Amino acid sequence: MSESRLEPGWTALRASGRKALIPYLTAGYPTPRASAAALRSAAEVADIIEVGVPFSDPLADGPTIQRSSYEALRQGMTLSGTLDLIAATELAPPVVIFSYLNPILQYGVDRFLRAAETLGIAGVILTDLPAGSDPDLESAVQRSGIDLIRLIAPTTRAERLTAALNGAQGFVYLVARLGVTGARSSLEVDLHDSVARVRAATQLPIAVGFGISTAEQARAVGQMADGVVVGSALVEILGRDGVKAARRFLGALRKALDGRDAG
Repeated sequence: MSESRLEPGWTALRASGRKALIPYLTAGYPTPRASAAALRSAAEVADIIEVGVPFSDPLADGPTIQRSSYEALRQGMTLSGTLDLIAATELAPPVVIFSYLNPILQYGVDRFLRAAETLGIAGVILTDLPAGSDPDLESAVQRSGIDLIRLIAPTTRAERLTAALNGAQGFVYLVARLGVTGARSSLEVDLHDSVARVRAATQLPIAVGFGISTAEQARAVGQMADGVVVGSALVEILGRDGVKAARRFLGALRKALDGRDAG
């Protein structure tokens, strides 16, 4: 297996006592030009950037990400276009592709892995690929220079957790709550226990996402986990108020994670 492109960043964060800010943005939304600008802006404060590949049937996503995917697809964004977008923006933080399996199968798994490696993409999250469901595909990713990042649900039982984390790379993406993506006004009360269970099962860093929408929530999650993923709230602000407002929102989260005034 190739050396992880994510590991040096996590090592540096741990050495400095900082937590990772991981924004998610849908490729091509709200327009291809604004999407590129938003990615470059996010890179100013992000430690890792998740770039979502638009898909026509995003069952794990709530209304905000579904809408962003629809608009991006309507304007012609594809997996190929997503890779082109990443290449054109030349982002400094490591990039993780967030995708459903179908676009990658249609593009060609080997072709995708070659293109992603050439671009220096650090990892991939396949939302609808449960651990162990396609060993050949999983092995192909694991042997490449791209980390296979696992999504873990808060209700995952102990025996399933061990299997799900087998072969996990880069970091573990812990879903903060059940259901689809979307901003929420509060965190799950048992989130601390969920993080602790995963922490006991792996040495990989843990990033928590799904529903984080305020600086206060980001600060609270940062006290439990190694990183915070913010998607729906950021995409909502970007689509409604534009790139500058999205950057201000990420700046507030960055300050909260760093223990500074989030106002």
